Amino acid sequence: MKEKIQPKYYPEAKVSCASCGNEWTTGSTVPEIRTEVCSNCHPFYTGQQARILDREGQVDRFYKRLQVRQDLAAEKKAASEAKTSPERPIAEFKLATKASNALISAGIHTAGDVLARLEGGEKALLEVEGFGRKSLIDLKKQLRQMGYQLPAAAEEIDV
Repeated sequence: MKEKIQPKYYPEAKVSCASCGNEWTTGSTVPEIRTEVCSNCHPFYTGQQARILDREGQVDRFYKRLQVRQDLAAEKKAASEAKTSPERPIAEFKLATKASNALISAGIHTAGDVLARLEGGEKALLEVEGFGRKSLIDLKKQLRQMGYQLPAAAEEIDV
């Protein structure tokens, strides 16, 4: 071993934990060691997994970001449910004025009313006075674009 290149060894180096204040001695190349956590206070070794060491608010920041993400997801879900609500008025479907007026005069005011009529097939809507095939095609197209699920009877084309 070469002389004067090895660090000085301290057989009685003092180790102290900043979290719990525990102190012990060990051999080291430095006379004093300070740790943030030790085996006496670390949750993994103590079995207290519920105890989280929060350094500089990192855990709080994480929970805030998590809450914001959950709120955003809830808003998106509520918006999509409102978009496909059966209570949505016919006026929002961008139909021709004549077609909208024909549906309203027949007592069909909401998307739920339209879907209920479509369960009987296309004929049920084509029987409405002033509502023709072109208007039916436009209405079905709008319903699909807005996310509504059309009944199976409405998918069958009657000629």
